[in-house]
Amino acid sequence: MQHAAIADQTPELHDPHSFITRYIWSQDHKVIAIQYSLTAVFVGLVALVLSGLMRLQLGFPDTFDFIDPSSYLQFVTMHGMIMVIYLLTALLLGGFGNYLIPLMIGARDMVFPYLNMLSYWTYLLSVIVLLASFFVPGGPTGAGWTLYPPQAILQGTPGYDWGIILMLASLAIFIIAFTMGGLNYVTTVLQARTHGMTLMRMPLTIWGIFTATVLGLLAFPALLVSAIMMMLDKVIGTSFFMPALLSLGETLDYTGGSPILFQHLFWFFGHPEVYIVALPAFGMVSDVIATHARKNIFGYRMMVWAIVAIGGLSFVVWAHHMYVSGMHPAFGFFFATTTLIIAVPTAIKVYNWVLTLWRGNIHLTVPMLFAIGFIFTFTHGGLTGLFLGNVTIDLPLSDTYFVVAHFHMVMGVSPIMVLFAAIYHWYPLITGRMFHVGLGKAHFWFTFLGTYAIYLPMHYLGFLGVPRRYFAMDGTDFIPASAQSLNASITISALIVGLSQLLFLYNVFWSLRNGKPAGHNPWGATSLEWQTPEVPPRHGNWGPELPRVYRWAYDYSVPGTEADFIPQNHPEQKGAEG
Repeated sequence: MQHAAIADQTPELHDPHSFITRYIWSQDHKVIAIQYSLTAVFVGLVALVLSGLMRLQLGFPDTFDFIDPSSYLQFVTMHGMIMVIYLLTALLLGGFGNYLIPLMIGARDMVFPYLNMLSYWTYLLSVIVLLASFFVPGGPTGAGWTLYPPQAILQGTPGYDWGIILMLASLAIFIIAFTMGGLNYVTTVLQARTHGMTLMRMPLTIWGIFTATVLGLLAFPALLVSAIMMMLDKVIGTSFFMPALLSLGETLDYTGGSPILFQHLFWFFGHPEVYIVALPAFGMVSDVIATHARKNIFGYRMMVWAIVAIGGLSFVVWAHHMYVSGMHPAFGFFFATTTLIIAVPTAIKVYNWVLTLWRGNIHLTVPMLFAIGFIFTFTHGGLTGLFLGNVTIDLPLSDTYFVVAHFHMVMGVSPIMVLFAAIYHWYPLITGRMFHVGLGKAHFWFTFLGTYAIYLPMHYLGFLGVPRRYFAMDGTDFIPASAQSLNASITISALIVGLSQLLFLYNVFWSLRNGKPAGHNPWGATSLEWQTPEVPPRHGNWGPELPRVYRWAYDYSVPGTEADFIPQNHPEQKGAEG
């Protein structure tokens, strides 16, 4: 399929004429991407601090008076929700999606730049509403990031009043922002590709972002209606999710609602959300690996169809998060089977990354180190997922630290490793400067080794049966005393990893002024974003003429060619087409 209807047009670019229109109310996809990224990183740092406070309590209980049980549960909840929604989703799709889609498909901007601008400001509003919950009476909700009713809106749960209301309002606003951005992404990819950029010539980064966006447009409505219905339960006393119950000795007015219905709706969104985060990461790490191994990606078409298959299958595995909810055993069998099936295309991608590295001219640059680190952490996280996808193994491990370790390896650490790989890889394009290599490598080793110092022991704690989300473990006979020593070592490791992120922040800002000029295409990459007339690209990206694409994005080390790469817009030599 080849389509360039919009690429044939000369759209109005809304060139900025003042500081405000250039950097604040900007309609340039690159500025909006940076706005998304800075906001997401800021709120992510808030979540990082919250995780440090949690670990202080777990590693050294009864030492810090300002951490009480209520605040601990609030830290847990806000950390989880911020990391999953407001950092990872926003940074991968809002940040990298905005920056890379027009550049990689050869467009001047998003199809709807004004809508794109509105998407960012709506996202910012959702973040402000979320963070405002720290300053309302009762503080933020402490219901856990899954917000399960009935406890989420009942007395006894921290933030059961204004905290949960602001959380639900923030989620609804975020989904509105996502929908505006998502429709823009899908339309841009389908309608604004430049001449020659067929679907099967698109870089895998675009395939990952495109498929994840479609997943988000289909999955987020389930979370939106859940948030609205729970808001109605809380504010006007409806009973969508609230059964008849007694609370503090009083019979409440709720009757007939189903808490399980909420779980189904939440996880119908929640499991695709894993892939809304993972698929862009899969695409980006594929491009980083191919570029820095100087080798064409192994099995491009297989990788594309694996991305699409993972996206489709992600909608039929949601209830493997609910094995302990009392579902019929037949449903457990069905969802365990679909969970194993989705492991197949996921494993294909791992094989393809490894086979791309096989006999490649591997350059151990900072982006490549993070990409290889991702393969390790994602493989480990995926293997432990097979444990939890099996009903009989999941039941004893449910709600233990094994789940925490698995979830963080596959959903936390792995996409963050890709984010760092991507930031270091595209930093020269975005800023026109190279980062400091020594600081980047130090950042990698602290993060990679620290990750294993944190999460490998957590698997063991899970096998011991240590429960997650508990404020204190005192008086729990089946947990040996040595578990506390392990918890203390995990906390120390977590604090070191957290502090090591300062190396990254220092490197990013120091290199903006002091980094060496990057020049054009310092990595020798083939994809279009590196072929712009100026670095960093200016508004409109391409000057008077759009590029024309002649080949796929992975012509590295082609036999018989002088250079070890052929850019997509290079017309003279035929290369592989995948």
